[in-house]
Amino acid sequence: MIAVRDSLGACERRLERGSDSIPTVAIVGASYTAGVGPGVSSLSWAAVLARTLRWNAVIYGVPGAGYVAMGDASLGPVSSMIGAEQLRGLDPALVIVQAGHDDDGVPSAVERRQVERAIDEIRAQAPHARIALLTVFTKPATTQWLEFYRTDRAIVTAARAADPNAIIMDPFTGRWKFARFHGGLHPTASGDAQIARRVAVILRSQGIVAATRTTTAPVTCQVSVGVGGGAADIRAVPRDALSREVGEQGVGDRARPLVVGEVGGGLDDGQPGTRDGAGGVSADRGGRGDVLRAG
Repeated sequence: MIAVRDSLGACERRLERGSDSIPTVAIVGASYTAGVGPGVSSLSWAAVLARTLRWNAVIYGVPGAGYVAMGDASLGPVSSMIGAEQLRGLDPALVIVQAGHDDDGVPSAVERRQVERAIDEIRAQAPHARIALLTVFTKPATTQWLEFYRTDRAIVTAARAADPNAIIMDPFTGRWKFARFHGGLHPTASGDAQIARRVAVILRSQGIVAATRTTTAPVTCQVSVGVGGGAADIRAVPRDALSREVGEQGVGDRARPLVVGEVGGGLDDGQPGTRDGAGGVSADRGGRGDVLRAG
């Protein structure tokens, strides 16, 4: 976790010194957030969403992470990832957590406790932030439908209890459709753009809208484990730094590379992902299950 904190630190300090006129979104999540699929972190749904909103963003993606699952290099679960983003200094207007698939098979009671723990962590560090959860993604023809349903329900139930105002985006019950690699679990670049558009529409329905254009360009700080960069000023954290961080857990030199990106610019900054329709917000709100909120 020290390596992640150090990697995000410089970029986050830049955000903290920046203009208050641009809101900040903090996002943590698993492989979809990291950019697995397109294989480029700047093409993940999270990065595309940040450009669509024209907000500052801090994005941390660890494939395999969940509310319980530790994920790659044991950098999870998401409550630990939230801690690594140091929300207190960022004062984000919105925090989004994408997780669930990798907790398949976890007892529902355990899942609920860990979801509540993650929300408590957000509340402690960013008491004024809206919280949004993006729940379970699966393969279109999964054979474990019941197990994933139980995980999904545990997340939704716990989130409603912990924060009645949480925005719950449920691709599992909503049966979200988007472009995937060979019909598998992960989206293509176009699929990530479709997910970002859908998330933007749901957020807009809850009063969270894109920032107006200003002379100050928003900044995205992004850490993805095991996924390449592909945007401006991308650099890999030295292997020995990550090995020191995870060596005690037996990962050591087998650890997947930690990639850090700091990207300036807004919706029309020319970064990857601004094409493929990622620059707009679709009016298609999708089917039932997109937004589930406690009354």
